[in-house]
Amino acid sequence: MVEKISQYFTAHSAAYWGYVWQHISLSLSALFISLLLGFSLGYYAYRRPHLKQLITGASQALRVIPSLGVLFILIPLVGVGTVPALIALIFLGLPPILVNTVVGFEQVSDDLLETGIGLGMTQSQLMLQVSIPLALPYILNGIKLSLVEIIASATLAAYIGAGGLGNLIFSGLQLFRYDLLIIGGGSVAILSFVSMLVMDLGIKWSNVK
Repeated sequence: MVEKISQYFTAHSAAYWGYVWQHISLSLSALFISLLLGFSLGYYAYRRPHLKQLITGASQALRVIPSLGVLFILIPLVGVGTVPALIALIFLGLPPILVNTVVGFEQVSDDLLETGIGLGMTQSQLMLQVSIPLALPYILNGIKLSLVEIIASATLAAYIGAGGLGNLIFSGLQLFRYDLLIIGGGSVAILSFVSMLVMDLGIKWSNVK
């Protein structure tokens, strides 16, 4: 098995790194859009308590829908390729960021906000200098959960022609090539593990700061 894996990297190293780049690019794109939507909706839900349950409940409902099921629904509407894969991954990555954003802002003490207002701070200054720094560890934790789920689920992108390390996994299943399964699955696991380490360092830094 080790020899087969070594032979694959010798003969197909360029293709492998192409799959890795496709996987990372798709994952980061989905994370970026999820972050924009999740943070915006999370802050809006925090500022509108009467809508918080509706917004957070709707986002959590997205997690119930299997990513593969979302892909099958989207294919007749937008075809195959990167777009349906990106939408499915956003559905998966949005809820952790949104929920953790709400939780983070709720942890900000009202006394601190009132003190800031008493010092003459504007709403923008309060948000940038008080609310966001204090909520940041929670938001980063949401981003970590989202990123790990997105990286793991991005393997399905290969199913509809969006590329990524899923190509190796599906090829391994079709050809009964355990070396391809190990390379593809192991690479996804490594990417997820490295992402967790990076985000944990970010969370630790935000707590220290």
